[in-house]
Amino acid sequence: MSNVAPIGNRETVAESLAGRSDEQKSWLSLMMENPAMDDVLLDGLHLYLEQASSARFLNSIKLQAAGEWLGTNGPARLQIRLMEAARSSQHPAFAALRDGLAKSGGLERAYPKSTV
Repeated sequence: MSNVAPIGNRETVAESLAGRSDEQKSWLSLMMENPAMDDVLLDGLHLYLEQASSARFLNSIKLQAAGEWLGTNGPARLQIRLMEAARSSQHPAFAALRDGLAKSGGLERAYPKSTV
């Protein structure tokens, strides 16, 4: 049996989140469809947030837009893990991503509130 190389790594995920062109968005959407790639996606998200938090200029609007896109397009199985990643630090970069995720309503769509 031959070993199959993964379709991406954390660096390419971080670059795709930073760029977010149409081509990169479709690649990320394809990656989110594969449950086996969840850990690579989340590692790339953490790398993206680390790079944003250590940058000279914090582009919170871009981070919020990335969070909104992830929350809107991410599958239900990832919504809690995305929010956990956004809550893993008090840095403003993480807060901007968290705001975007909350604004998208992805967590509420994945886990609707009980009527009780």
